[in-house]
Amino acid sequence: MAVAVVAVLASLTTWIEALGVYRDRRIVWIGLLGFSSGIPLALTFSTLTFWLFESGISKSAIGLFASVATPYTLKFLWAPLIDRLRLPLLCPALGRRRGWLLFTQVALMLSLLGLGATHPESNAWMTALFAVLTAFWSASQDIVVDAYRVEILDTEQYAAGSAAYVLGYRVAMLVSGAGALFMATVLGWFEVYAVMAALVLVGVFTTLASAEPAGVEDAEGAQVDAEIREYLAARPQLQGRRAAAAAWIYAAVVCPFADFMQRPGWLAILAFVMLYKFGDALAGVMTNPFLLELDFTKTEIATVVKTYGFFATIAGSLLGGAMMKALGMVRSLWICGLFQMFSNLMFAVQAGAGHSNAMLVATIGIENLASGMGTTAFVAYLSSLCSVSYTATQYALLSSVMSAARTWLSSSGGWLAENMSWVAFFILTTGAAVPGLLLLAWITRKLPLES
Repeated sequence: MAVAVVAVLASLTTWIEALGVYRDRRIVWIGLLGFSSGIPLALTFSTLTFWLFESGISKSAIGLFASVATPYTLKFLWAPLIDRLRLPLLCPALGRRRGWLLFTQVALMLSLLGLGATHPESNAWMTALFAVLTAFWSASQDIVVDAYRVEILDTEQYAAGSAAYVLGYRVAMLVSGAGALFMATVLGWFEVYAVMAALVLVGVFTTLASAEPAGVEDAEGAQVDAEIREYLAARPQLQGRRAAAAAWIYAAVVCPFADFMQRPGWLAILAFVMLYKFGDALAGVMTNPFLLELDFTKTEIATVVKTYGFFATIAGSLLGGAMMKALGMVRSLWICGLFQMFSNLMFAVQAGAGHSNAMLVATIGIENLASGMGTTAFVAYLSSLCSVSYTATQYALLSSVMSAARTWLSSSGGWLAENMSWVAFFILTTGAAVPGLLLLAWITRKLPLES
């Protein structure tokens, strides 16, 4: 009995110490930057869609507006520029990361103001233009925030940083989603978007108050100089500006991807990035149609799925961060992956129970808790894959692969749900998580990974 009590107390002490990581001011900075990153997403998607519908835009045209999110998928294309270029005035004064952060945040606020000032009922093309600009600057801010998060934190803090980022991001999505719609009942759309633009100042003040990652820029500069010298030495025929431009492109664009592809098992890693949350995404794409078919009302869905589910996700994110600190990366990825997989079975149980609010609370609570834990562990893993010399470019590549693959692969969910029962569909989504776990088993056995 005494041994058991000591073991429990030791375990409890470990978890308390793990939760203490959230007191670090760098974690707080990441959470606030996550809030700044989360503000624009709904304003170019769900909130914008509501505004367009209210303005009398056709459903077909509204559907086309989904393409304004393209910059989030393609952000790896200009990430090398953000990784390498130094902005005049801003970067010498603030450092490369904080200089780019301030630049993208100011540009984002201006594009949000421009978007709010458009009139979709008379000029939908102008609205689309500013929506794309907003998405571009939002994706650019994400590139810098992701790089800053990886560089400012110690490796053992990646999970806590991921949890803080997800917390800030989710709160911002709630504000720019439900909060913006509530404001739109008493304010005009320009005023709503102006308030949302002002909220990006949270990121601006955080950028000004935070610190530049120490020593990273010098290390990256030395790496780039070495790559340029190697490139020019191998091509003596290149001279002058042509040689300088070609060498810079080689160091900024080619080297980050070449560095990643030199890793053992890099194709398996990319496949794992695609598939770790595939089962979760496949179930998520049909959650709302499933609940509506069970005759849950909009009020019930808003209360349980949106509000209660939001807090369950946040709890999962914080728990996932503490778990990574207490148990390490490998065990956390396994625990979160298995929890994500089996949480999909709750929807199969819900299908059998039908319209039951008590069951819905259990289903959404477990699923969102698992999703929050899995996202935190997974983002920490992605962070660990990035070389300090190419942080922004490599993280942009990985997150783009994750986003694009999840979107494309999960698009089959509607066809599957139409051609089988809901119980069979959600059992299938549970099985869809298996390939990701098999890849995790291969990676942890064959490749070096922090335990």
